[in-house]
Amino acid sequence: MTPGRPTSALRHAPDACFGGYNPVRHWRVSILLAAVVFAAFGHGPACAQATDSRSANPPNILFIFTDDQSARTLSCYPNSYSFANTPHIDRLAARGVRFSQAFTGAKCVPSRAMMLTGRLQFNVGERCDRYWAEDFRSQGYTTAMIGKWHWGKGVEMHRHGTAWDWSVIWDHGQPHEHTTYYWGQSVNIDGADAVPLDGYSTDRYTDFAVEFISQQQVTDKPWFLWLCYGGVHGPYTPADRHLGLYGEGDDTPIPADVFGPRPGKPEHMDQFTKWEAQDGRPFHSGRSLDSWVKQYNEAVRAIDDGVGRLWKALEVSGQLDNTVIVFTSDQGFAWGQHGLRDKRYPYAAALQNPLIVSSSGRFAEGAVCDAPVNGPDIARTLHSIARVEPQIPLDGRNFAPLLKEPASAAAWTDEPMLLTYTCSRYTSEAIELAITEGNWKALTFDNSPAWLMLHDGRLKYTRYLAEDCIEELYDLENDPDELVNLAVDSAWRDRLSDIRREAEQAFRHKGATFVDVLPSPKLIP
Repeated sequence: MTPGRPTSALRHAPDACFGGYNPVRHWRVSILLAAVVFAAFGHGPACAQATDSRSANPPNILFIFTDDQSARTLSCYPNSYSFANTPHIDRLAARGVRFSQAFTGAKCVPSRAMMLTGRLQFNVGERCDRYWAEDFRSQGYTTAMIGKWHWGKGVEMHRHGTAWDWSVIWDHGQPHEHTTYYWGQSVNIDGADAVPLDGYSTDRYTDFAVEFISQQQVTDKPWFLWLCYGGVHGPYTPADRHLGLYGEGDDTPIPADVFGPRPGKPEHMDQFTKWEAQDGRPFHSGRSLDSWVKQYNEAVRAIDDGVGRLWKALEVSGQLDNTVIVFTSDQGFAWGQHGLRDKRYPYAAALQNPLIVSSSGRFAEGAVCDAPVNGPDIARTLHSIARVEPQIPLDGRNFAPLLKEPASAAAWTDEPMLLTYTCSRYTSEAIELAITEGNWKALTFDNSPAWLMLHDGRLKYTRYLAEDCIEELYDLENDPDELVNLAVDSAWRDRLSDIRREAEQAFRHKGATFVDVLPSPKLIP
């Protein structure tokens, strides 16, 4: 087995705990585990010296990136569903720092574009941006990417051999791959033609990740693995072993504003809902909110299983102590809040995702950080952790100091968190052109205009890229569910004016020239 190359050994061999048994697979694994145990424990002081040497080097980074996963799905978050049970991910939080206000992105494609480039959406070129993983690779890291790809399509966009040494990629943009989130996928291995993945995708991605981790124990190079699960994007299909797992759990709470009206919110949100009322309970496509949410959470359990297997692979191979594990998602997902069954909308219920950074002995443990952070912030911080010098401009803020002192969030930076969703428009020039031409259709999704957001830790401000639309301002300390829009409260008029100006300046500072041509917001007397 050559280090840094995916093999086919796991391609058609389901693990026994997932309902299949393959004696050849288990023979190979037994030999591998024996070699690992011998390497880890059979050499006494020599092994200790190797461990000490490795800890002095830049750490490995396991970057787990899920899809449409709300923080409410993890039992380590205080606002999680009562039936949620994620013990392996909870262990990451117990041995690291959990962020309470993470907003990686707003939709699959722009969120991944921002993560690949470290830039906010308006600074991302549609095809020409360099991926920062190339800098990790050129500065001594072995780089790998496993799982969902959703930024352009085709192996030329994957950039195997340029950004990645090792890759197993499900290209969601290819024909017939839009509906294969859990079963029936094909993958490009190391840039080659697509081959069937076979099996439940969450488990199969974990198989390949375990293989990659096991191979790295024979090299002194640090490694970076971006593991992109397709779960828990719709259709929210659980592994067979988890079907019905939460059927007897508590009923899912019904959000207060699942049905309108919503006084004080913009007109497009006042009466909007994606749910039908049946005896006062919300239904969608003939199924109750409770049924949807429980299925969604059941699909999370395979991810949690995967985290447990990855932890074990790191532990058995002697790499756990020198590996930083980052767990997050491309964005969250709203189930009924503000009438939504969606991401994209500028509310915490729709966008807030988990973020856990874990490395025992390296960072604070069992800690919570309340600083709001976005996707580019994660990219910038990964560079700091890895001691990699960025070779491209990055828009993010380095929150590495918060990993050791998470309680210092208030004094960490004067820069607010910024986020935008400008539909399929990338680059400030393209957004500005749509605005100046009055092409509002290009800046509209569902019933909502595109938007920009500023979050300072307590106040969250949203301005829409639309004509005659009111702004939104929420005091999250007193109104965490964002039910009372302070932008229409005359007592907040001066603060609204100040934060509007702060947002324009902050976005302009990041290169968002389109703020200079934004339509004036609708003001309430």
